[in-house]
Amino acid sequence: MKKHPYKIKVYYNNNSDLGKKTIAYAKSISNYVTGINYCSDSFTTTIWRDLLNRMQLTPKELLDKANPKYQATLRGHEFDDEGWLNIMMKNPDLIKAPIVVYGDQVKLCLKPSDILKM
Repeated sequence: MKKHPYKIKVYYNNNSDLGKKTIAYAKSISNYVTGINYCSDSFTTTIWRDLLNRMQLTPKELLDKANPKYQATLRGHEFDDEGWLNIMMKNPDLIKAPIVVYGDQVKLCLKPSDILKM
């Protein structure tokens, strides 16, 4: 199956305003947008590792350290990357921003217009 050259995948939290705005922004620039809700869709460590490797980030770098849940339960704790990955998978609502895939590029979009940088 051939991929469409303008296809955009957005991994996001559909309960987040930033996630909703990023999806809307993506749909305004392409007719080929797939939204994947990482809070309800099933994700494997393989998918997360692939995305993290392509962005050259660690699992801890994806987490929103300002989130009250993070502050109450994780602040001051240290884990290895596998530990942070497990925390991220069990608490996807702590991921700070949507992840956008366009072709071979993968980017953490801290604001919806970051898609244009791809």
